Amino acid sequence: TGVQTCALPIYGRQHLRGMEFEGSQLYINELGSSGIVLSVEQEASLQTSLVILARDHKFRKVKLWGVVKGVQKDYFVAQGVGRDELKDRKFVYSQDLLQWNLLPHVDDGLKHKSTLLQGRFTGDPSFVFELTATQRTGEGENTIDKVTAVEMKEEDRLAAVVTRIDEEAAIAPRGAYTKTALNEVMINRSFQGLSFAEAKNLHYYVHFKETKSGEEEKLDIRHAMDFLKSLETDIPKGCWSLQINQGGASVVLRSLIWLGMVLYHNPGTPKFGYFYCGTGEKNLDIPFMF
Repeated sequence: TGVQTCALPIYGRQHLRGMEFEGSQLYINELGSSGIVLSVEQEASLQTSLVILARDHKFRKVKLWGVVKGVQKDYFVAQGVGRDELKDRKFVYSQDLLQWNLLPHVDDGLKHKSTLLQGRFTGDPSFVFELTATQRTGEGENTIDKVTAVEMKEEDRLAAVVTRIDEEAAIAPRGAYTKTALNEVMINRSFQGLSFAEAKNLHYYVHFKETKSGEEEKLDIRHAMDFLKSLETDIPKGCWSLQINQGGASVVLRSLIWLGMVLYHNPGTPKFGYFYCGTGEKNLDIPFMF
């Protein structure tokens, strides 16, 4: 597949009346090989609109999460963060980088419904997808086919797909976040980056998602930073591609399940970030790629 050009997230913090704005520095050396760039017009729009977004919704900080490519128009997706880096997050979207709208709340039912729909997003949030789903129950002569009509508004599908991508493919270097005595997830201010040897090992990268009930018991929690699941055990094995750039100055990880999700990290520094640029379609062929 060809490299797509997308806008890039900001991981240099600017302060504005107590808010942190993670905005538009172009780390071309880290993600240039992935075709992720930011135009002058996009940067100017983001500098203004994301600050206003953070103020209006009382987010502690805002970061550009990614771009979901549509047939007619693209969806730019940002993430607003409150006090807790993991639990206090909300997604918003825009098609002009000026006006932002909150994405609908996503539950398990909405996520499941989105897995039934295939194909590209149109670019029209009000478009309604229609699908006839057949569920077969019983065996032999007692087999019954239950036909169900599924309808889903594109805005709801966008919310569900963005949530699924974030849950399955949003990652961070081990130690970048820590859990406090109050059980809140915070940026680890003492994190100075992975060593070069660590940065080459998937064991030192973690899924940035809440662990489900019972999962924490399986984790090797010896420190306040060991509360997230390592990529090392992901199935299928080989679903992450790791690339070392600039003689080790930068490491880039790409998801082969959600094509377009990219993480970058500069070993020996606290600089890292993840960004999605794709069609919002899960790679269902991955079991046949190995």
